[in-house]
Amino acid sequence: MIVRLHILADQELAAAAAFYEARAHGLGADFLAEAEATRDLLSAFPAIGPVLEHDIRRIAFRRFPYSYLYRIATEEIRVLAVMHHSRRPGYWTGRK
Repeated sequence: MIVRLHILADQELAAAAAFYEARAHGLGADFLAEAEATRDLLSAFPAIGPVLEHDIRRIAFRRFPYSYLYRIATEEIRVLAVMHHSRRPGYWTGRK
């Protein structure tokens, strides 16, 4: 199944990668590789993440404290947020 990121989720992903890259050379690339591996897992197994509320699910990255918050649609998986585990809970709730 195709995984598509909401434009704000894509920006969150890029910002997190830039943050990690600023901390250590290559760490941003490691973060993006982890994000891609998680996206591949999600594409293969859409219902893998537990339901948080209504039809929103969550799948955590293995190495970094981030999760994809997503919704399964008929033709795609829509990632609404790339959420850090310790920041602003619920900020993404208005996204479709």
